[in-house]
Amino acid sequence: MDMENLNQSVAWAVVFSGIFLWVGMLTGVWKYYQIRHSEQARAHYYVDIAHRSSLLYAPASLIIAVLAYFSVWSEGLNFIFVLINLFFFSFSILSYILHGWLKDTTNQFKQPHQMGRWHLPKWMLTSAMVLLVIGELGAAAGLLLGTIIRLGMF
Repeated sequence: MDMENLNQSVAWAVVFSGIFLWVGMLTGVWKYYQIRHSEQARAHYYVDIAHRSSLLYAPASLIIAVLAYFSVWSEGLNFIFVLINLFFFSFSILSYILHGWLKDTTNQFKQPHQMGRWHLPKWMLTSAMVLLVIGELGAAAGLLLGTIIRLGMF
């Protein structure tokens, strides 16, 4: 496949890999700033998590791009699988950034669930996590299976 005919699923995953890398670099600057201005020489817990997760989701998105590239499924299905992963990767990073900005918790699973000065209902975080697990695992499994079939390994 040449670059002019690159599938949207692959292109989106590659672009988001770059976005996640860039966000990781930006949150790294934020982390460094907080470390420099903290008496304990530490950044807020969720600033650190936002930084690390962004840097981890960058290569994960490249892996998703490679799986979409090789997958036997239709471009439409591959695109859905890619978007599901990119949505939940982005959702996670943004929630970490928000907790880091608000400095409202060091454990988003601690009850009552805190978002700024608001308490979120227990079902909300539970539902988000169930959807994230099903979405990420299901979409990645779909791309992996499509790749295994294409490569003749199954």
